[in-house]
Amino acid sequence: MDLIPFAPFLDHLAGTPLAPWRTALAERVAQRLGAGAHGDLPHWEAALSRLPELPSGEVMLDAPCVGLAGATLTPEQHGVLRETLMAFHPWRKGPYCLHGLHLDTEWRSDWKWERLREAIAPLSDRLVLDVGCGNGYHGWRMLGAGARLVLGIDPTQLFVMQFQAINRYLGTDRLSVLPLGIEHLPTHLTGFDTVFSMGVLYHRRSPIDHLADLRRLLRPGGELVLETLVLEGGDQRVLVPPGRYAAMRNVWFIPTVAALRVWVARCGFDHIRVADVSPTTIEEQRATDWMHFQSLPDQLDPDDPRLTKEGHPAPVRAVLVARRAG
Repeated sequence: MDLIPFAPFLDHLAGTPLAPWRTALAERVAQRLGAGAHGDLPHWEAALSRLPELPSGEVMLDAPCVGLAGATLTPEQHGVLRETLMAFHPWRKGPYCLHGLHLDTEWRSDWKWERLREAIAPLSDRLVLDVGCGNGYHGWRMLGAGARLVLGIDPTQLFVMQFQAINRYLGTDRLSVLPLGIEHLPTHLTGFDTVFSMGVLYHRRSPIDHLADLRRLLRPGGELVLETLVLEGGDQRVLVPPGRYAAMRNVWFIPTVAALRVWVARCGFDHIRVADVSPTTIEEQRATDWMHFQSLPDQLDPDDPRLTKEGHPAPVRAVLVARRAG
């Protein structure tokens, strides 16, 4: 894959506070897609080329199932579309709907969006960054809420290709998913009005450094939307799993909400609000036809679903909203 799919979005950075970093972002994308890129990249590119033409329809961004509506596919069209999109398995974030084809993804990501949408500053005309965005589901919802531009970043190249597949039909150049982690961004990049970090903090070996990076990326007065695993309880405690957590190897720190608030404040944020605290249920995260590997139901203690198989507290997630001070 070359830079062509990303160029129209990057060109939109002109005339915004992000314009000085357009070239640097393009260079980093080229590096990530160059020598040593994922071995399945040619397979995914071939699948993109096989995607069938679909009837035009109404683009649905402000709806739980992002996609296209207004036409009925023939059985043959439905079958070809399903088979081709399945080349990008596993589909983790969604759901998506394309003229009656329902991509029932592992996560009901729309539920997370509903928990935070009324708690954040209106996104109308804002420059938004979504860190660890997966295939861009929440980015579509941000556009649907009126964002001017949404930059999604995720180092998993499969998710980037999933975005390209969906965008083949939704056709926007105001949202893109770049194959970058937060560590790949230009060092002095800043100027976003809103930065989302959802489901990322507990994967970082240094959560304080991650919060400091998020602050730098925001303009003064900009808003952070932070969603992460937390422990229940009112005191300041942090769980450091000695091994796996719900089968995940890369879970490093799970704080209580009280401890998380202190972290966020120490990193230069104020007006900190807890928008939501909710257990993750097996209805929200589960295996489906579009993600048929093991999922949350397989990782809970069968005798006590309040615990993971390792004996840790089962997943609870909090959403914090805060303002960059200074």
